Amino acid sequence: MRKLFIKMTLILPILFLTSCSSDDDATVFIGATQTFELKSVVNPSISGTAKFIENEDSSTTVELNLTGTPAGGMHPAHIHYNTAAEGGEVAVVLGTVDGNTGTSTVTFSKLEDGTSVTYDDLIDFDGYINVHLSASESTTLVAQGDIGQNELTGTSKVYTLNEVAGAGISGTATFYERVNGEALATLDIVNTDAGSLHPAHIHMGSVANAPGAVLFTFNEVDGDTGMSHTNVSALPDSSSFGYDDVLAVDGYVNVHLSAAEIATIVAQGNIGIN
Repeated sequence: MRKLFIKMTLILPILFLTSCSSDDDATVFIGATQTFELKSVVNPSISGTAKFIENEDSSTTVELNLTGTPAGGMHPAHIHYNTAAEGGEVAVVLGTVDGNTGTSTVTFSKLEDGTSVTYDDLIDFDGYINVHLSASESTTLVAQGDIGQNELTGTSKVYTLNEVAGAGISGTATFYERVNGEALATLDIVNTDAGSLHPAHIHMGSVANAPGAVLFTFNEVDGDTGMSHTNVSALPDSSSFGYDDVLAVDGYVNVHLSAAEIATIVAQGNIGIN
């Protein structure tokens, strides 16, 4: 018994020291995550999220999760450069969303051009995600969302665009604030003709003092949908023009009948300080 006691007294401190050393040296990596919204495009029933997960080896895992995808569908997805309103080349291939589950998962540490990219880089990335209908119908989008610095903050301002000269066309101009201080401008116009394109601008001054010089040009309103989406970040002279600038501008919006009939205004409304 005495020998056994001596052996145990020698072993226990060693076990205790080993255990303490293991606890002190061990580190548990808890990666950060951020989720971005993916909105429906051609099919209002399809939408979802893109979850970015930081990994210990500096790589990033992106989990796409869509609802409403058709069984058997295969939907290629990518991160593109710039905002969705501007469009841009593919930065990262995100694999293919399985229509049966609505999910896809991919892990990467480099862009398509070989540039290293970390989780922190992606959370501040100037980009957006497209999910396409199929590999053969890549021009048709089922879901889309701005990511990184282009993410919308949830703050927005809506201005009314009134009918002009009995045209029967009216709508709204909504400006959504981005994380980087820029804005997404969405013109939502009703009663436009299918196949038509309507130029639209911010003019200087107010409707009461029109006409004013063109300050900013929107992407044309599509007569098929009545919609126009434009990123607002700078004026033609390259000076900064973001969300806060829109709210403080001395201006108004004109929506024109067509490029050939630019003098004919179909909808109009004051914005900013007016």
